[in-house]
Amino acid sequence: MTIHSTAVVSKKATIGEGGAIGPFAVVEDGVSIGRNCRIEAHAVLRRGTVLEDEVTVDSFVVVGGDPQSLDFDRSIASGVKIGAGAVLREGATVHRASKEGEVTEVGPRCFIMAQAHVAHDCRLGAEVVLCNNVMLAGHVEIGSKAFLGGGAGLHQFCRVGTLAMVAGNASITADVPPYVMAAERSLAYGLNLVGLRRAKLERREITDLKRCYRAVYFGGGNLKKKAAEAAREHEFGTTPAGARFLSFFDGGRRGFIHSARDAD
Repeated sequence: MTIHSTAVVSKKATIGEGGAIGPFAVVEDGVSIGRNCRIEAHAVLRRGTVLEDEVTVDSFVVVGGDPQSLDFDRSIASGVKIGAGAVLREGATVHRASKEGEVTEVGPRCFIMAQAHVAHDCRLGAEVVLCNNVMLAGHVEIGSKAFLGGGAGLHQFCRVGTLAMVAGNASITADVPPYVMAAERSLAYGLNLVGLRRAKLERREITDLKRCYRAVYFGGGNLKKKAAEAAREHEFGTTPAGARFLSFFDGGRRGFIHSARDAD
């Protein structure tokens, strides 16, 4: 590991082989940095931060800052875990967990673009993309390979399923099911078909997802109840993707985004 002479690196930090720490970067006590990581100029890694191998932390990123909660007890020992191969671009922030011994987690190969914010206790799966200025409130869960457009904001405790797509500047206050496109204020605009094809889902899975989406989102009504009814029918959820879509409605605490068709 190459460490610039102006960097402030604690002797109590654990630093793997390879990679570099740039000018004026700060690495606090108890930080763990894996192999071949790059910490660019003026980045800050606070106590409790763990970087797995080959993570890039760009300039002015802060990882492991305190939760933005008025009643947070700073004496709590918590942290942040950044998965292997993740990239955090300029000015991004990731706050540590609010509970003792817990971590805010960014999964492997995530791409967190400039000025995006990941609040305390969030969980991001693998290969999630957060575009510039995305705002995740506390306890948000993002499934693998989800894509959130620039400026999108998510209410605390919301969930976004795998391979879902959230449009730029969207305001999301309810759960976004897997494979669905969300935009505006918590509205569903069908399946993320481009994303499904890029992810190389089989045709039979996409066909099953279309049937499941229609069963839940067409015709109004209680989405949770309709998903449960569809799951009991033999013609829906016949593939892993369709079953994952329907089972998503079993959980959560924020309700679910509604069809733009109904809003119109």
